[in-house]
Amino acid sequence: MKQKSSPSIAPPRPTGQIWDADAYAANGRFVANLASAVVALLNPKSGERILDLGCGDGALTEQLAATGAILTGVDVSPTMVAAARTRSIVSGFKIDLHPAESLPYKARFDAVFSNAALHWIPAPNQPAALAAVRRALRPNSRFVAEMGGHGNIAAIRVALQTVLGRHGIDAEAAAASFFPSPAIYTRLLQQAGFSVNSIELVPRPTPLPAGMEAWLNTFRNGVLDRLNPQDRANAIAETVALLRPVLRDAEGNWFADYSRLRFHATAI
Repeated sequence: MKQKSSPSIAPPRPTGQIWDADAYAANGRFVANLASAVVALLNPKSGERILDLGCGDGALTEQLAATGAILTGVDVSPTMVAAARTRSIVSGFKIDLHPAESLPYKARFDAVFSNAALHWIPAPNQPAALAAVRRALRPNSRFVAEMGGHGNIAAIRVALQTVLGRHGIDAEAAAASFFPSPAIYTRLLQQAGFSVNSIELVPRPTPLPAGMEAWLNTFRNGVLDRLNPQDRANAIAETVALLRPVLRDAEGNWFADYSRLRFHATAI
């Protein structure tokens, strides 16, 4: 008797962000441009070995390398790594492709730096990522970072959750972002073997020169790509309409309601 074949089961959709290096260069350059405070907290010095965790397209890595520090950038996105390697040809820093949770480095760096990257690591993976950062550092070395914190892009997230819910999509679960409070991230850092020198939540309304639609297409395409092209366009238009009264000023300028978590920790 011929056995019935089992129905094929579609693999689960990946959560998180899907990066487009060209779109990021066009619409996300403000991420590196607004990093002066966390770079000052890092205070890079010539000759130091620094790991730039979540280096993206390498624009900020290049700035750090200009201080004379010896930079290694690492990112999980192949497209971003390719863009960063193109940039590194002139500046001479090294770029590796690894997820944060499985960094291969052992006691190699004087500092680990990260800007606008740690919040892309889902909450369940945070302990493994922080443990990998600790392994990469020499004892008494520093970990300096800025990431999305509690309340980050709250209005944008509520609008997306409302609009995409009509399509059966849980936007928060699909994005898998992690925006912790200072107390929660202090505990995670301490559990990973760090002492926390400073940590603060910094509200930072951020101008979006290219507008909200460009921001959504650049920073939430991993969620929006779950829709067919027509539904995607409609969902973006609905989201923009919901956000217009609260995130666009009277002159038509768009802002994102960013809230950043900035910290300086020491490897014990």
